Amino acid sequence: MTTSRSEAVRSSRQLPTVVPDRDCPLCPRLVAFREANRAREPLWHNAPVAPFGDIKARLLIVGLAPGMQGANRTGRPFTGDYAGDLLYATLLEYGFAKGTYQARPDDGLKLIDCRIANAVHCVPPQNKPLPVEINTCRRFLVANLETMPKLRAIIALGRIAHDSVLKPLKLKASQAPFGHGAVHQAGAFKLYDSYHCSRYNTNTGVLTPDMFRSVFAKVKADLD
Repeated sequence: MTTSRSEAVRSSRQLPTVVPDRDCPLCPRLVAFREANRAREPLWHNAPVAPFGDIKARLLIVGLAPGMQGANRTGRPFTGDYAGDLLYATLLEYGFAKGTYQARPDDGLKLIDCRIANAVHCVPPQNKPLPVEINTCRRFLVANLETMPKLRAIIALGRIAHDSVLKPLKLKASQAPFGHGAVHQAGAFKLYDSYHCSRYNTNTGVLTPDMFRSVFAKVKADLD
């Protein structure tokens, strides 16, 4: 991925695919899980979840994967589970969103200068994607990075998201170790680390709302 890109050049060629097809066959275990979920809950989304937000945003938030009761059900990243409650409240507080988050994709919430994607686009069993699935799905994360002409800041929610972002940014793990609140420079981009805003992390005190807000406060200050 280059750090200087021309919108004119990009608009003259076909943009890469940023989300797998609804029936993406690339990860057999996830395909089987998807089919079982569709049979059990036919009214749910049960498909790869597309990114949410403007492609011209300067901030990209990268999560782990769709939650079973969240994005896998609703079809919008971090929508319908506890992680979304904390994330969207924080985005609203720091001006990266407007409207009212009501945990459903038709609530009218809009992101401001912000886009959300996942390292893995399909819900994995027990919320734990395998390394081969993370590697296979990285092509779509790379496409997201390549198609955001104004991208300046990336927030990685959790170690898996952090590690998945390092490769397209051409950073070695030794150069950019994961740590909550850490900031890593990658050419024209900054990578900000946060513990994932999961219910488990907040219930156990690994991540507090104040710790989470501090990451977004830093990003906001750097972008302003």
